[in-house]
Amino acid sequence: MKIYTRRGDRGETDLFAGGRVRKDHPRVAAYGAVDEASSALGLAAALSAHADVQSLCRDVQARLFDLGAYLAAPEERGRAKAGIAAPPDEDVQALEAAIDRFESELAPLTRFVLPGGSPAAAAFHVARTVCRRAERSCVVLDAEGALAPSALGYLNRLSDLLFVLARIENRRAGLADVEWRGRRG
Repeated sequence: MKIYTRRGDRGETDLFAGGRVRKDHPRVAAYGAVDEASSALGLAAALSAHADVQSLCRDVQARLFDLGAYLAAPEERGRAKAGIAAPPDEDVQALEAAIDRFESELAPLTRFVLPGGSPAAAAFHVARTVCRRAERSCVVLDAEGALAPSALGYLNRLSDLLFVLARIENRRAGLADVEWRGRRG
């Protein structure tokens, strides 16, 4: 099978489980943004020296791939036929458990944190902002036709986890978070 098909040369793409839409369709924007988030997460994980962080990131990337398939399959009947389901609530709960676990290593926040620090921490901050963009794209898609609440919840919680992982990377590297102090601070 060749990597190119030429089917998208006129600005359209196939949806999973059937149908075609323009490449600027909100559905394509949503699953494309989720793919970007997965790629940004992959880079951050590659920069991390911590097996627990890397393992968690691989699991999250698999869940993001599942979410992308869900977003790329517009009809419930097509999803069911292809075995595609909305993210289960347990996936959101797993992110919350990971946040709690990693946060137990961190000092409480007293100020806003600027993105940066170690290369891995900076990459997790980038992944966090890409995840927020994916969430915004899914909100647009949700306005057109309801997505499962867990789809939006997963992305919302994931951005929280990525923030915590950025802080973990700095702490484990022996670096303090860069606190925002404003113009007067």
